[in-house]
Amino acid sequence: MEKRLFETEWGGRTLSVEIGRFAQAANGTCLVKYGETVVLATATMSPDAREGMNWFPLTVDFEEKLYAAGRIKGSRFIKKEGRPTDEAILAGRYVDRAIRPLFDDRLRNDIQVITTVLSFDGENDADVIALIAASCALHMSDIPWEGPIANVRVGQINDEWVLNPTYQAREKSLIDLAFAGTPEKILMVEAGAKEAPDDVVLEAFRFGMKHLRKPLELIEEVRQAVGKPKVDPLSVSTDGEAQRKERQIRVEELARPFILKEIQTDFFAAPKATKTERRDAKKALEKKVETFLLEQGVDTDDVPYGKAMVEPTLEHEISRMIVEEGKRVDGRTLDEIRTLVVEVGIFERLHGSAHFMRGETQVLSMLTLGAPGDEQTMDGMELTGTKRFMHHYNFPPFSVGETKPLRGPGRREIGHGALAEKALEPVIPSKENFPYTIRVVSEVLMSNGSSSMGSTCGCTLALMDAGVPIKAPVAGVAMGLATTPDGRWKVITDLQDLEDGKGGMDFKITGSPNGVTAIQMDTKTTGLSMEIVEETFRKAKVGREQILQRMRDVLAEPRADLSPYAPRIITLRIKPDLIGLVIGPGGKTINEIIAQTGVAAIDIDDDGLVMITSTSAEGAEKARKWVSDLTREVEAGEVFEGTVTRLMDFGAFVEILPGKEGLVHVSELAPWRVEKVGDIVKVGDMIHVKVMEIDHLGRINLSMKQASGNDYSKFPQPTKSFGDRPRSPRPQHGGRPNSHRPKPRP
Repeated sequence: MEKRLFETEWGGRTLSVEIGRFAQAANGTCLVKYGETVVLATATMSPDAREGMNWFPLTVDFEEKLYAAGRIKGSRFIKKEGRPTDEAILAGRYVDRAIRPLFDDRLRNDIQVITTVLSFDGENDADVIALIAASCALHMSDIPWEGPIANVRVGQINDEWVLNPTYQAREKSLIDLAFAGTPEKILMVEAGAKEAPDDVVLEAFRFGMKHLRKPLELIEEVRQAVGKPKVDPLSVSTDGEAQRKERQIRVEELARPFILKEIQTDFFAAPKATKTERRDAKKALEKKVETFLLEQGVDTDDVPYGKAMVEPTLEHEISRMIVEEGKRVDGRTLDEIRTLVVEVGIFERLHGSAHFMRGETQVLSMLTLGAPGDEQTMDGMELTGTKRFMHHYNFPPFSVGETKPLRGPGRREIGHGALAEKALEPVIPSKENFPYTIRVVSEVLMSNGSSSMGSTCGCTLALMDAGVPIKAPVAGVAMGLATTPDGRWKVITDLQDLEDGKGGMDFKITGSPNGVTAIQMDTKTTGLSMEIVEETFRKAKVGREQILQRMRDVLAEPRADLSPYAPRIITLRIKPDLIGLVIGPGGKTINEIIAQTGVAAIDIDDDGLVMITSTSAEGAEKARKWVSDLTREVEAGEVFEGTVTRLMDFGAFVEILPGKEGLVHVSELAPWRVEKVGDIVKVGDMIHVKVMEIDHLGRINLSMKQASGNDYSKFPQPTKSFGDRPRSPRPQHGGRPNSHRPKPRP
């Protein structure tokens, strides 16, 4: 294909799509550039359907390359890219969640979308560009997909809206909202906010939707110029397939009335049934359908068509009952939250712990406080540096009554952990005010709807139980959607698994009493109107406030004291140019302080903030004094207790502070004339000295005789004072006595 370039101005920068140069073996491929960030997107579909599949085999990957940012991996032993970073996994999920709803989930051909970051300028987010590139690659390809879509990032700085803010601008922004869709509908949302009011967030959506038009027009221009005709893997191509389709339709028509009747009996007539009981009821219904169809004379080869109807028919009936009758499968009203259980201080030895349960979703959140040196080092393409607040989320198979091997966290677990972490970041105290490294782990023990929101609530409670002075408590609730084929809809509060089917949404909103802190939305529709989004925000705020009140009833504010098992950190600030003095050559000094005082760690920031971590208050105070003494300025008039380090003929050197020595001249050792320095002091003696002056070279002159606290009674004192001794004739010029001066000439 001939190389071609398509461009448009978007947000003050050029957005370009290049085709015809790279990766031409894929069904669709393009190179998208925004600023100097460049992403290659490829979309590929296998020619044949995979036999025996009962789900849509779509994979979406985001490949971040360190060369794109001009970096080499920090590990001494591994320099090539390995397992994706959490940030790359989250970016892959970001693209996946946006494009997946626009595929026909009956497809069984393998489809793979790969976005590879080839260049990263440190300003323009590769996630946004990757989604636009994936949308363009799919739309121009022959893969069946109901796109295109685009996405946008919106910020607000000083009450002004900013389109696609840079990383630096996002740090100053009240809101960081990224979402995908069209100017009419929203398909996916990922956002963080600094306790932003709901109406501000909604206005951000409206602002962003207007700016989706330009990238969409650019993608459509590419499609019109080089797009391939779409294929239809689901089309009937032979007489045998046509007959099979006819039999399938006949079986479905026969089974539908029977399934609908049984659903009312097995599900809506048992509102108190557990998730496990409903799962068993669904399997039992499949057996009933099989028996019914066999009794109706259906061929055994065609029975699976009827059994496969159970789940989609159940989802459809649940949505219909919600929309038409306002009735949910568990008997709740549309705005009702399930029963809440809130407990704190579950395990005494932990630094903080909490139990949060909503219906059948149960989470234990456990908190650990560590030294500043326990911070996580970030070594990715986009993020470098350290991270001091971490939330990790575990989802063992027993939480949903299943068995499978235990492995590391998957994409879903990483995504859920990151959502709760994002929700709480705005309320975490600054390092200056609370210098600890904070790690919270949420263990999901049961799951039936929005364990990520349960983790957010549990994490908040664990932070407060540990005495972390968070700015405000944060809670979250998952909102759902029921729709009918004729376009009617209802928003529901506190989504559970059976309500998260086709035509629905999982719209999670977290916030404090002051405003929204995070949003994540996925949908199984072709998009949500702004009317649905506004209704969701209104109901979510009510639900969030109910949960927050229940949490406050148990623990109104962070505990005043830390757990007795948590380390204590004391801080002091020194001049940055004295940091090297505290560390010492090769870390000798700081390691000596740690060894001698028994503290766990001493961490020093570049700005001179020293943080001493210790489980012993006495050890921490010793280390604080040591560092303070090392770096403090000595002033004239101060009195110190110091150690004699060296003796000279003219006096003694005394260490008054670690690494700081001063000279006590022989004339300042005692209130009488001292003939020999060793008569008064010896190396290793502890004496009191007073600072007399600090000369222009920084040398410290000390006096022992003018400092109180020294005991002179142990020294033999002269019988006559210096003033009673006979004086020698005062030397004149040249230092010779008068008697030796030459007589004047006559």
